[in-house]
This record gives sequence, structure tokens and C-alpha cells, in this order.
Amino acid sequence: MRLISALTTVLFSLSVFAHDMQMTQPLVDMVGSQPIVLAPNWKVGDEADYSINMGFIKGSMHSFIREEVYEGLWFQQDMDLGIAGKQKVEILIDKNSGEILQLLVNGEKKEIPDGGNQEVIEMEEAQVTVPAGTFDCVYVKIRDTKENKDSEAWINPSEIPVMGLLKQVAPGPFGEVVVELTGYDKK
Repeated sequence: MRLISALTTVLFSLSVFAHDMQMTQPLVDMVGSQPIVLAPNWKVGDEADYSINMGFIKGSMHSFIREEVYEGLWFQQDMDLGIAGKQKVEILIDKNSGEILQLLVNGEKKEIPDGGNQEVIEMEEAQVTVPAGTFDCVYVKIRDTKENKDSEAWINPSEIPVMGLLKQVAPGPFGEVVVELTGYDKK
């Protein structure tokens, strides 16, 4: 169950971008105030790169641990969605509790949405192949009880730095939103 919250920041960042673009409102409620599981081995410089496919909009995302401060760790995601534009998401995470302390989108402070509408409906060991390779993982299916829509994630936080996300498939207004790991560096 703790693995689920490891992917919340990735989903949240995508949802903030989509919300600002008025494209995928259902993703906005995906996360919120749920704590993030901080792997004890998170280090400044850990990074993961992803491809993003939103149907006719394709792009990339670079996620990394930017710095450690007294309050916690700054996690950053830089997204480039081509014709839909670019976005920088910065999240300060309490290093003891995993709570999101602060959220900035393109330098502007944002309120953290409530993520209380999520329920895990399936979780099992799996294997997934993404552009970065083939990995053993945990497969998780999450239902947004408010919207009655399902999202899927394949996670391996012990091997993949930052959030451990290998692949994510979520509903969007123009079809599925697919995020896949293309590369990573663990310090």
C-alpha cells in the first residue's frame, strides 16, 4: 500500500499541467495531501526521464531531486509537451513524514489538491517493459471514486530513483495518458 503514494507526485505534476491547460481535470484529484513514500536512499542528483503520450500531444518529463534543505527535499519535474508548452513543477517534501509542504508551478505557489477520492482496487507483482528496459515491479490499479475512472501504475521504488515509476496509464479527455520511463540515474 505504501508503494502507491510513491507515484503521487508524478501524477500530481501531470495533473497540474493538464489542469492549467484545461485538458485533464480528472487527473487533478489523483493526488493531493497524501504523503509520499520517501525511499531512504533518495539523494540529490537522483533523476528519471519519461516519455509522455496524451494522444496527439507527445512530450517528455525530467524528474529529479534538486536539493536538500532543513525542511526536506526539493523534488522537481520539468515537462515539455511540445505544442502544449513547458512546465516546471517544484515540490518540497518533508523528509521525515513524506508530506508535501509546498508546491510551485512555474514559480507560482499552488494549493495542494485533496487526494482522498482514491482507492486501490488491484495490486500484484508484475513485470513491465518500457523504453528503459524490462523490470520486475508492483502493478497497481487505482480507482477515482468521485469520477469512477481507473488509472494503472507499474512501480519499482527500490531500483528506479525518485518516485520509482516505470509506467503510468490514466484517463484523459482525448484518450489515455501514458507515461513511460526512458532512462534514469541513481546517485
